[in-house]
Amino acid sequence: MKISSYFHLLFTILLLSCNSKSTTDKGDAIYYGGSILTMEDTDPTVEAVVVKAGKILFTGKKAEADKFVGDKTKIIDLKGKTLLPGFIDAHGHITSRAGMIQAVDLSPTPYGTVNSIPDLQQAIRKYIKDKKIPSTQPIMGNGYDDAIMIEHRHPTRDELDAISTTNPIIVIHASGHSSVANSAMLKLVDIDENTKEPEGGHFGRDPKTKKLNGKLEENASFGALIALMKKMPASKSEGESQAIKDLMKAQEEWLSYGQTTICDGRTMGESVSLLKEAAAKHLFKADVVYFPDYEQFKSQLDKFKPEYMKYNNRLKLGGFKFSDDGSPQAKTAWLTKPYFVPPAGKGPDYKGFPIFTDDVLYNDLKTLFQNNITAQLHVNGDAAIDQAIRVIKRLKDEGIYKPELRVTLIHVQNSRPDHIQKIKDLGVIPSYFSTHAYLWGDWHYSSVFGPERVAFISPANSALKAGILFTMHHDSPVTPPDLLTAVYAAVNRKTRSGMVLGPNERIKPIEALKAITINAAFQYHEEDTKGSLKVGKLADMVILDQDPTTIDPEKIRDIKVLETIKEGKIVYQRAN
Repeated sequence: MKISSYFHLLFTILLLSCNSKSTTDKGDAIYYGGSILTMEDTDPTVEAVVVKAGKILFTGKKAEADKFVGDKTKIIDLKGKTLLPGFIDAHGHITSRAGMIQAVDLSPTPYGTVNSIPDLQQAIRKYIKDKKIPSTQPIMGNGYDDAIMIEHRHPTRDELDAISTTNPIIVIHASGHSSVANSAMLKLVDIDENTKEPEGGHFGRDPKTKKLNGKLEENASFGALIALMKKMPASKSEGESQAIKDLMKAQEEWLSYGQTTICDGRTMGESVSLLKEAAAKHLFKADVVYFPDYEQFKSQLDKFKPEYMKYNNRLKLGGFKFSDDGSPQAKTAWLTKPYFVPPAGKGPDYKGFPIFTDDVLYNDLKTLFQNNITAQLHVNGDAAIDQAIRVIKRLKDEGIYKPELRVTLIHVQNSRPDHIQKIKDLGVIPSYFSTHAYLWGDWHYSSVFGPERVAFISPANSALKAGILFTMHHDSPVTPPDLLTAVYAAVNRKTRSGMVLGPNERIKPIEALKAITINAAFQYHEEDTKGSLKVGKLADMVILDQDPTTIDPEKIRDIKVLETIKEGKIVYQRAN
């Protein structure tokens, strides 16, 4: 063979090999035939996505994707459905939800049926009867909501005593920031008329008699629940076994709502061990990012440090959590101006209350930031937001806080216009609980903030216009782990009654979707691997029955999650 002929043949072989894909380039699955939203500004929509070994191998035209088809490639026709990146839970409480699975469900509409105090009493009586509860066994109920119940007030100790005087009963407010106990429960957790109130907490009292009325706020409620857990009759081994089962049930809920990354936003007590046990047993189908309560665990900081920002069997320590105030719907959030209608037993100047002093918050955050560890700060009221801004600015001015830590302000509910620039200057991330506008907007308008302040709750559009990256969350179990309702609320800002709160703060569906995907990935320092459909990122995806960016915005709440896919594997599939 002539040398020239040899090189011609060699060139032809090389050319053919370059134009054909080797078996290692073949995809495990190709998705096409529907709306595919990538969350990438350069290519916001594509015709096809190719998945290989749990990662995105290709996005683009269907004809080009066909080059990755091999003998074992699954060809998945979306049939008009919508494919997006998997939703990321920017702030929720999976261990709290797990702990409530055995509780009596006291949720009001639209998620439950308890819309009055008699409904609450009947639900607990039915639970006692149906479960054949022994006469002295403690009972926990969860999710009652005075903002929605027709009485617009909390139940009382006497109303719970009317259910049972022998069963210790405690019912937890939908916000998670307060509860009500009957006489037997107060006795069980060692609270009486002479018990000193804990710092950052309050005992409710009857306005006339000044005796305990059963209401427990903030640290008074948390303390009672911790005391109750220590006195529950189940043995430790049985308790742990049931706790794992309940945690897995909670995980299934998150998966059914399209989330491939789950948050535990204030891990307390034995829940840290519970998460680690589940991880060690390889039980997590989704990634779980947890934030232990700093006040409870700060003495163990050195023990936690090696785990920071490292996944171990799908569990990652993402930082620590601070709860700086309470809940607006429960009227324990810390405001600069009085509540529009003060809660029972409080005067017209009542503004809620802080959990920390500036000095405590400063010293705690300083320790964390000096260790290059981030935090989530729960701040609902504008006074709490002021405090967080004030303390973090001081730390930034001292060169201790750096924006690359990505501290997150959680809820930022009662925000003011002047907060926007301050948040931008600090380089912190606001994570809005946008669902408030829908579920509690009427209550905030008429009782909590009043017409003027309520127009600026969860000000996502102001943040967007200022160039602030923000996320959105569901705060489950305050609501179910339902991020599509958060999208609906941010886009429409309509209350249950149909009133629009602050129309200037509405955002487009794609902007709301970015808040629960690519922005949330950035919040967790995971933007290189999650949050968008981009070559090289994890194949974390969700399939919806409709496209949120094209349907009537009023119908976004009706969208159904059909499949949740974690690293190329289906982890949830809706039954037909």
